[in-house]
Amino acid sequence: MAANNFEKLKSLLNERILLLDGAMGTMIQRYKLDEEHFRGMRFNDFQKNLKGNNDLLVITQPDIILEIHKKYLESGSDIIETNTFNSNAISQSDYNLESIVYELNYEAAKLARKAADEYTLLNPEKPRFVAGAIGPTNQTASLSPDVNNPGIRRVDFDTLMNAYYEQVKGLVDGGTDIILIETVFDTLNCKAAIAAVRKYFFDFSTELPLMISGTITDNSGRTLSGQTLEAFWYSVKHAPNLLSIGLNCALGTKQMEPFIEELSNLANCYISLYPNAGLPNEFGGYDETADMMAVELKSYAERGFLNIVGGCCGTTPDHIAAMQKICSKLKPRELSPKTSHLSLSGLEALKVFPGSNFINIGERTNVAGSSKFKKLIYEENFEEALKIAREQVENGAQIIDINMDDAMLDSVKSMTMFLNQIGSEPEISKVPIMIDSSRWEVIEAGLKCVQGKCIINSISLKEGEEVFKTHARKALEYGAAVIVMAFDEEGQAVDLDRRIQIVRRAYNILVNEIGFEPSDIIFDTNILTIGTGIEEHNNYAVNFIEACRWIKSNLPETYTSGGISNISFSFRGNNPVREAMH
Repeated sequence: MAANNFEKLKSLLNERILLLDGAMGTMIQRYKLDEEHFRGMRFNDFQKNLKGNNDLLVITQPDIILEIHKKYLESGSDIIETNTFNSNAISQSDYNLESIVYELNYEAAKLARKAADEYTLLNPEKPRFVAGAIGPTNQTASLSPDVNNPGIRRVDFDTLMNAYYEQVKGLVDGGTDIILIETVFDTLNCKAAIAAVRKYFFDFSTELPLMISGTITDNSGRTLSGQTLEAFWYSVKHAPNLLSIGLNCALGTKQMEPFIEELSNLANCYISLYPNAGLPNEFGGYDETADMMAVELKSYAERGFLNIVGGCCGTTPDHIAAMQKICSKLKPRELSPKTSHLSLSGLEALKVFPGSNFINIGERTNVAGSSKFKKLIYEENFEEALKIAREQVENGAQIIDINMDDAMLDSVKSMTMFLNQIGSEPEISKVPIMIDSSRWEVIEAGLKCVQGKCIINSISLKEGEEVFKTHARKALEYGAAVIVMAFDEEGQAVDLDRRIQIVRRAYNILVNEIGFEPSDIIFDTNILTIGTGIEEHNNYAVNFIEACRWIKSNLPETYTSGGISNISFSFRGNNPVREAMH
């Protein structure tokens, strides 16, 4: 059923608002299960307490989970979520149950599949779908657990990606139709999940629709890891087969209004919303009734914000039934047109659009360009090194370039440590990062540390097409924009014709073979030194400008960049002349 679900779901979403289910945990609480229920026969002698591990119930109490699914389907849910919010090795390690993660996901998907198929058979005009739920884990890759050591992490990108990959495999094998990455509080965790989904799709030559749902922790409109909604969207919109972006949990329906409106205006895919039943009361309960919630959601739908709605903590089949009555009479949100601008992010967004000025990139956090920064990195004096980065942002840098290429450094370690330190400094990490290295392993190490949408500086055809394609696919996997240098197997392009030849070839590979958005490509066609006394060098600056002109005319939506300081290298020692040239 899953193979054609993307088109089927898009067709339904263009016709009407689809309903998710409500809270699984809230319903499980109604059964008042004790330790014996959670253990069942299979885990009767298990060495740890298992009460509270709701995901385990798909094995020990499958009839209860199946009954909950059916109650939501009876109330009108078009999409039901698997009971797998914590079915990953990281979360299950709390119970020493990492070894059964695949089984948890497989059995959960089978249960939801059984319920959905039964209700589809009862009414084929209202097909039901299974969303494989992937929670955020109980760890964060962007934040340090120790205020005295901001550079350390309890979990890293690769560990998260491997955990999510195992979960995806179980969910798909069990029959899920959709992958749902939900309750995203740290976008780096989410990017690891996206990478796992993309890898699974590639490994098994399959594709499923993907839904992503973030969570805003309070009225600041930011995730727990500090990102604004716009920055969050730019960080995850590279996800493959992206069906929807949305919000869930943390806030009640009324508090969600400004945030779902903002996301609806930003995104060019479908929008989902499944809030809590109000804010928790003093006893930890939720007081927003089904009718109260439905009235608020009706207002959102009437204003054109919604495509998929449901409920999170505190919601029940009654809430879904009330939503069904409201939403069946309202039109779904129309998709926004696709934008074609370079959109980057740190904790905050940076959009480059026609009419925006030059983008200033701070380059003092570069061991090759700043002896002071280099010395601080050698000494691992990150506190002082961070001051250099902070000063650049305070002085107007909209992006900061970080380079650790030095023969005397462990560049991978230095890049990782410094970026982790930056992640704990909102005054710095609010701007996008340019990860700069001539070594791919250093670039990739940096990409695994940053939750925003970065720029890679750089990739080129210097090592041939296969290496170029490998690096480009990896860049797409991490959701990064790329600077493409005008190099190929024959070396650096100097004259105009060679520059055009190389950038045209790179563009065709990136856009037509790899699937890059043109707006995520930045061509650097080499600003070379003039005034050297060699006559042919006098055309270098003109060739650069003409190459930029050609790119703007022939490779629309792409961007150009140049290291302006290169042009004046022959005048080193004469700063007034260099500054005038720049």
